[in-house]
Amino acid sequence: MLDSANKFSYNSPVVKKRSVRNRRIAMKLVPLFDKVVLEKEKMEETTKSGIVLPGQDDKEKPGQAVVIAVGPGGVVDGKEISMQVKVGQHVLFSRYAGSEVELDGKKYTVVKQNDILAIVE
Repeated sequence: MLDSANKFSYNSPVVKKRSVRNRRIAMKLVPLFDKVVLEKEKMEETTKSGIVLPGQDDKEKPGQAVVIAVGPGGVVDGKEISMQVKVGQHVLFSRYAGSEVELDGKKYTVVKQNDILAIVE
């Protein structure tokens, strides 16, 4: 969804939070500047033929995720940043990058755009 007023797109996860009066208020996770919100994809534990794969060291391989929300870009460290990824794309990202956030029981990772290694097509 393109928000022409803010010039950035987001398909943010909605989180419910209690207010002072016990009413539920919906909140959206909206990244700033060159940040991207990712939802990690689960790695296959068995093959299509049913063979169980042994535990692999996930820390050594790049992670695969779906882009959930994209910041507007802008000037970061004196450089103009235009966003190269879009909501819904599958990407590979550095496992050591970003910050993990849990909202409404789901885990998300917020990374800088330059921590994304590739777009999977």
